[in-house]
Amino acid sequence: MSITEITIIITSFQSEDKINACLNSINNLCQVIIVENSNNLEFKKNIERKFSNVNCILTGENLGYGKANNIGLKKAKTKYALILNPDATLESSALENFLQEARKNPDFAIMGPYVQKKKEENKKIDIKNSIPVKVNNVKGFAMFLNLSEFKNIGFFDERFFIYFEEIDLCKRLIEHGKKIFLVPSIQIKHDGGKSHNKTINREMELSRNWHWMWSSFNYHKKYKGFFISLLILFPKLSSAIFKVLFYSLFVNKEKKEIYYYRYSGLINAILGKNSWYRPKV
Repeated sequence: MSITEITIIITSFQSEDKINACLNSINNLCQVIIVENSNNLEFKKNIERKFSNVNCILTGENLGYGKANNIGLKKAKTKYALILNPDATLESSALENFLQEARKNPDFAIMGPYVQKKKEENKKIDIKNSIPVKVNNVKGFAMFLNLSEFKNIGFFDERFFIYFEEIDLCKRLIEHGKKIFLVPSIQIKHDGGKSHNKTINREMELSRNWHWMWSSFNYHKKYKGFFISLLILFPKLSSAIFKVLFYSLFVNKEKKEIYYYRYSGLINAILGKNSWYRPKV
């Protein structure tokens, strides 16, 4: 096995501030597919000119995380694919360690790095004596896929614009008896929530709140039904309504707006509407 058997898939959206550090951390022998959720031709030209191993696909519109990743995954011709966020960077041995663990566990479906959050990076992990940990799901910022294990399952559910798409995929894999691991020897740094340019932070924050509530409801609805999902999310609906009223009284426009977007995302989910909201950028 060599790293030429890995295709790295990166879904981006106004990620110019972060994408170069991510790409610089990747061995140039490894094929990279960037799926850019826009029609930004200048972005595509600049990236492909700077990195000879990168193919940038422009979607023409913001399709969301799951659907854009599916485009890249369907283009991959290699045995493995690594889904990577633009605000993640690989340690020098990460790809080789993924392959090493793939040799030991050839029937795995997904592997993820043991460090799943930036704040956990300083925890002491005995890498030499640690073995992969079997889990039910991994975080979506770095997912190493054994593509042959997905033939009868498919990839991400494209109804989820963002959030819960990786949890849903992992759940379907587990239900089909597939194996998912966290691997202590694999180190990938992740900033978290910083894949986009700083200039659109506010709008992305509103979008995250809307989609978190929409996806939360629809994930539970998919597996537990409408009424159980409503019961689970009702406290969050009540909280959002209360806080919209509260922050209206205290004239805190920013807080009011955030909780209104949470309320809107959840109400749209309850009413059975598609995940229609898109960041206004």
